[in-house]
Amino acid sequence: MRDLLNPAMRKWLLVALAVIVADHLTKFWVSSTLDYQEAIPVLPFFSLVLVHNTGAAFSFLADAGGWQRWFFVAVGIVATVVIMRLLKRHAGHPRLALALALVLGGALGNVLDRVVLGHVVDFLYFHYKSFAWPAFNVADSAITVGAALLIWDSLRGKHVSASKP
Repeated sequence: MRDLLNPAMRKWLLVALAVIVADHLTKFWVSSTLDYQEAIPVLPFFSLVLVHNTGAAFSFLADAGGWQRWFFVAVGIVATVVIMRLLKRHAGHPRLALALALVLGGALGNVLDRVVLGHVVDFLYFHYKSFAWPAFNVADSAITVGAALLIWDSLRGKHVSASKP
């Protein structure tokens, strides 16, 4: 618990919380504005559409019969524990810590959906002619940006521990 009081750690946990809040505010707005599978064109290549995803990325295991809900909740909880440990260790490395905070917030945003609703609310839908990217949400976006930052950070080399001179 005292780690949460560490100002460096607290900053990154606030970033994760901001992702969760933005994710759930947008999901609430879309869920209260659109009917299920209703699409509102915003741009020629982008629409808002309310869909429910019982699977993971790209609806992986969406038709698995229901067990996947708790499996993905468990994966999200394990990921949270791992990310919290990594964040504690690397709170002094801004790019790495930001990446971890984004992934943490996104993972928890989707885990909350699975626990409360039994599915993840997706609504951002990009398409062009016959090509369509599966709908996603703010949490998915944060996870993607965080993962990209993690890859970028890993390509830049090893970190020097913040506790060493």
